[in-house]
Amino acid sequence: MAEEINTQELGEKIVTVLKTIYDPEIPVDIYELGLIYDVMVSTDHDVKILMTLTTPNCPVAESLPMEVEEKVKSLDIVKDCEVEITFDPPWNQDLISEEAKLELGLL
Repeated sequence: MAEEINTQELGEKIVTVLKTIYDPEIPVDIYELGLIYDVMVSTDHDVKILMTLTTPNCPVAESLPMEVEEKVKSLDIVKDCEVEITFDPPWNQDLISEEAKLELGLL
């Protein structure tokens, strides 16, 4: 029988990992920056992350999704991780958390 999985608990662990990944041009992690649109966790321990970038021409467009995938896969309970990039809706400063806006001097 397959091991029971608490998808909410795993989701929280994934968010903790995502908060260790920073945009190289902005001193804020990608989660607080609003780049993560959705984290989907299956009962098979597979994870799919829907994320965006600050711009389509982002200099880390190649490396950032790979870093997200690798760091999430580093969690023992995660079997596989897929990162999908979308620009719909386009990222804007309204997606930044209040905490990050304060840190960036936007409040």
